[in-house]
Amino acid sequence: MLLTTMRRVTLPSGEAIPVLGQGTWHMAEHPGSREHEIAALRLGLDLDMTLIDTAEMYADGATEVLVGEAIAGRRDEVFLISKVLPHHATYEGTIAACQGSLSRLGTDHLDLYLLHWRGRVPLEQTLAGFAELMRMGLIRHWGVSNFDEPDMRDLSQLSGSAGVQTDQVLYNLMRRGIEWDLLPWCQEYQIPIMAYSPIEQGELLSHPALRGVAERHDATPAQVALAWVIGHGNVNAIPKMGTPGHVYQNRAAVGITLTPNDLYVLEEAFPPPFHKVPLEMH
Repeated sequence: MLLTTMRRVTLPSGEAIPVLGQGTWHMAEHPGSREHEIAALRLGLDLDMTLIDTAEMYADGATEVLVGEAIAGRRDEVFLISKVLPHHATYEGTIAACQGSLSRLGTDHLDLYLLHWRGRVPLEQTLAGFAELMRMGLIRHWGVSNFDEPDMRDLSQLSGSAGVQTDQVLYNLMRRGIEWDLLPWCQEYQIPIMAYSPIEQGELLSHPALRGVAERHDATPAQVALAWVIGHGNVNAIPKMGTPGHVYQNRAAVGITLTPNDLYVLEEAFPPPFHKVPLEMH
């Protein structure tokens, strides 16, 4: 299969990450799938999808163990992301949670560490924890996940907030609420959006409009849904790819360029928001 060159999204730090990475939510939940999941992650690395996203919450840490097994011997190829749960995100708790993730992943550092969503712990404490983790060399960068536009504004008022590298949120054709305010705000401040569930966990794929566009491109509906997400400036996507077949299929989405007519058809079927929509989460 001929694959186009992987495009990149540039973080505020200046580092470039793949426009298409590998999500791991729901991996390591079924022992019978383990071999396929590890093979899929390794194939993804071979195909330049070198960003792997995980979290301490996924399968109660078992997903991090699986990722660690998949990247063993290849850690230097990977831009590795994990996340701290909000109730762990005090100064001391953030440091302890990161050390737990590193142990499960079998590595000595994360490339990016995210606050999974905003909880009751003051953000100042979490940022202080991130700063200490960077000082210790345990993380290279930090960011947030599931932050709405008002949350990003709050964050931007804090000392040290300039280090934020991304906001990872739910974004796909069916979930376009961020286009009202969050996406424009992040684009203004050049903070990339990292889209999780970019094909709505498969629910999008039977829609006739998506199928029609896919047929015109000799592609699958999943590829078109991914191409739409990563066609936005400063947005990358992290679909889960549980089998090698999914990896090849999703990787090919990078080579699809949607036409103005395609975009019109998708806009009609999946209209953008016409008012503020609270941030949606899975």
